Amino acid sequence: MKTVKELAEEVVVREGGFVNDPDDPGGPTKYGVTLPTLRRLGIDINKDTRIDIADVRALTRAQAVEIYVEHYFTRPGIGGLPEALQPSVFDMYVNAGPNAVKVLQRLLTQMGHVCDPDGQIGPQTIRAAQRAQDAAPGHLADAYGIARRNYYYALADLRPASRKFARRKDGGKGGWITRAEEFISPRYHLSDDQHRARTAAWG
Repeated sequence: MKTVKELAEEVVVREGGFVNDPDDPGGPTKYGVTLPTLRRLGIDINKDTRIDIADVRALTRAQAVEIYVEHYFTRPGIGGLPEALQPSVFDMYVNAGPNAVKVLQRLLTQMGHVCDPDGQIGPQTIRAAQRAQDAAPGHLADAYGIARRNYYYALADLRPASRKFARRKDGGKGGWITRAEEFISPRYHLSDDQHRARTAAWG
């Protein structure tokens, strides 16, 4: 398995550089790190006693990696999950926070390993995840990736402004969907026709 730092470096590459999309609830973002995140963590990048958009712009790749390793992997307890799950849960935690864990907890419950969907990785969730992994070692990571993909589609169903993240202007798969499918075996990827059918109701 790749190291946590290697996984974090891959997250930084997927997230890309500075953007300030008005349709993104996170606001100004660089390498996936948002202004609200810097404020929540009290990280003043340029040391001017204010945490604002200038700090987002000044964020380095190395700083983003450090933030991800500490606050999106270590502190949430992702390392306690089966190794097969860690990369996808970690990647989703970056752009969905505790919802990444809730998606897992609901999936585990559906699989018969009941745990509360509280968004926290505690002993109950770790036990349930390990039991699910033992029962279906070749399928749990794919099942989680599919549940993650479904989460993004459902989010876009409810929030029209977010649909551009799930579907490109030409109707193809948007960034959310292609990113989720990076962690799903190719045989479970949706075809272009299946994707277009899933998003047809969006107009």
